[in-house]
Parts: sequence; C-alpha cells; structure tokens
Amino acid sequence: MNLNALQQQLGLEAENQYPPVEKWHPQLSGDMDMVIRRDGTWWHEGVQIKREKLVRLFASILRKENDEYFLLTPVEKWRIRVEDRPLLIVMIEQDGEDIRAITNTGDTVTINSQHPLIMSFLDDVLIPEVNIRADLYARFSRNAFYELTEMAAADEDERYFVISGGQTFFLN
Repeated sequence: MNLNALQQQLGLEAENQYPPVEKWHPQLSGDMDMVIRRDGTWWHEGVQIKREKLVRLFASILRKENDEYFLLTPVEKWRIRVEDRPLLIVMIEQDGEDIRAITNTGDTVTINSQHPLIMSFLDDVLIPEVNIRADLYARFSRNAFYELTEMAAADEDERYFVISGGQTFFLN
C-alpha cells in the first residue's frame, strides 16, 4: 500500500504538528499509572488504550527529560513509564532517493541528518531506530525492519547500508 494513501485514510495528510511542549515548564504533578510497552501499545491503569486518537493525543504531548518521560500541558506534568522506546515505526516506503517512515502514532519522517537512523541493542539484537522529534525515538517493528533490509545494499566489507536524505546509514 502507498504511504500517502495510508496517511489519507488515517487522517494524516497534514504535516506533523505538535503542541509546543518544549515551551511548557510546569511543576511535576506526580506519577501517572501509564506505560508505553515495548510493542508500542499504551496502557493506563492496566488497561490498553485502544482509541487511536487518544493515543495520538498523548503522543503529541510527550516529552523526554534525561531518561524519564512526561505527559505535559501548560499547567501539568505527569511522569509515565516507557519500557523501551515511546514510538514504533510500523511502515516505511522508498520515495525516490529517500526512505520515509511512519510510526504507530502517525508521525511521518524522512530518514536523513535531522532524523538519523541508528542501530541499538534490544535483547542482544541490533535493531534500527530513528529520532522522530525532540529526543523521542522510534524503534523499527519487525515488518518495517524486514522492509528496510530489502532496501539495503552491501559494501566490499559486507556492511549493509541504506541511503536516504543524501546520507548513508549502516545496519550492522
């Protein structure tokens, strides 16, 4: 399926727009019983949040400070738990010489110097991830990783890489 068509179906045809959480500095309101699990699902008080629009709303007010994550409004700041990364890349698409990625919360980015692809370990396995915005990273889902490996080429040293945004990103 074409990424543009999927974005239109999901109501994501506008560019990523977010509240200005970087300008908000309220005092800590406390800890919220909310966790983003490593599979990208959001849970509140032990119950999965299944309303996609609610998850997207929460993702839009998410901020990372040091190694902690918070949901922010201009007057409230609630600490939440994140098991691995707060976002998950669920689909990628080759767009000319660029690779575009879409997350489970509707963020769309082109992998480039602003949104670099890096490799990090999860359970002793190297998995790619991308900085989506403001130090919020998205790890690749298994399917998106397989799609990425199909786009990869190998150099003379058998290092696999992809090129996007005029940059070379190594996968091993």
